[in-house]
Amino acid sequence: MPPDFLEDHAVAAWTASGAPLVDLLRQAHTPGRLTGFRRGGRAAVLVAEPRHVHQVLGVGGERYVKRSHRARPLLGDGMITATGEAWQSQRKLLQAMFTGRGIQRWEHHIEGAAARVVERWAERARLGEPTDIAEDVQFFTVDTIWRSLTDRPLDRETYVDLAAVQDIVAALPADVGGTAALPPAVEAAIAALDERMLRALADARVRHRAEGHGPGPVPTSGPSVLDRLLDAADTDPAYTDRLIRDELVTLLVAGYESSARTLTWAFVLLDAHPDVMERAAGDGSGVEAVLCETLRLYPTGWLLPRHSPADQTLDGWAIPAGTDLLVCPYLTHRDPEVWPEPEVFDPGRFPARSPLPPGAYLPFGIGPRACLGTRFAMREMEVLLGALLGRFTVETTGPASEAVFGVNLRPAGPLHARVRERT
Repeated sequence: MPPDFLEDHAVAAWTASGAPLVDLLRQAHTPGRLTGFRRGGRAAVLVAEPRHVHQVLGVGGERYVKRSHRARPLLGDGMITATGEAWQSQRKLLQAMFTGRGIQRWEHHIEGAAARVVERWAERARLGEPTDIAEDVQFFTVDTIWRSLTDRPLDRETYVDLAAVQDIVAALPADVGGTAALPPAVEAAIAALDERMLRALADARVRHRAEGHGPGPVPTSGPSVLDRLLDAADTDPAYTDRLIRDELVTLLVAGYESSARTLTWAFVLLDAHPDVMERAAGDGSGVEAVLCETLRLYPTGWLLPRHSPADQTLDGWAIPAGTDLLVCPYLTHRDPEVWPEPEVFDPGRFPARSPLPPGAYLPFGIGPRACLGTRFAMREMEVLLGALLGRFTVETTGPASEAVFGVNLRPAGPLHARVRERT
């Protein structure tokens, strides 16, 4: 049988209202059933039930594919947007650097970037001046990924160019049915980002040749990601300067956007729950639980579009060829059958006391296309949040930011706060 689709008048009313896509998904969502809507002549099916999520992203990874990635104007043919054999080859090259022992290679970069934020907060505490947490954690995550990409600390001029990624991402459509046109200012920001990346590539190529890098096992410290890409270019003609640029931008976006937003949301939630903040201070497992619960409530990848190129059956529901599937972790993470009182911030849910149903928790995706940098992201967030909570108390000075549902799920505006050294 076909999924239950919203009435056309309900979709038309949503379109006229200018409301975010998540509002339409909430209207379409019916627990226990497969639902959807039609828009612009295309059928879109909402996938929010854990078992359906597991079937689409987990066991159905070959049947449900990415049709056209929303971020392609920014990411080009990088690993997130690539498909087929190209994706497999690109992922194989990079996965050893971000999984297993390979993650150890980034520890000194993470700690060096975290120390800069701790120093900044210590100065703000000494002067009694507020700080913008959203800006501070963004600088940290950009600094961390830039050190990992290039083996160089971040300078202010480079940061300005790289941080423009947030404005580019904000201008991208929320789902595959959105417009691909970008404002001129965003096109200019992409051009500036391209120039910065190609300049870094040229500098790295000079060092690379001088230092005599070559292919071989990935050590636990150095070389940088850029060095490994240049090694690949020596033997694989697919790794042109353009593809290396695309991989660098992809890793930049994946490496800082999601972590920066999650850390900001964590402080929003902790500010509203000072008792949780106090318990997490100096407690590594408590910090990890705070981050896991933050990712449950505010998964940055809140919408994961897929496409069915052929007729399929999903849990007994007919999925005709040409149907878009909108996997929505934001709604999945609020399933009351899995998460009692799902709107409540409760880090005590983690670690889970019993195994969660497959597909019930996916802040970094699941299946073959799950985020390659999950361990990197968790480690950098744990290091910074642990260092800051262990040394400072935090009190925001303005209202909590509202959620903006774009390509990612981000808080709107800054997050100003006063920080004080613990006594």
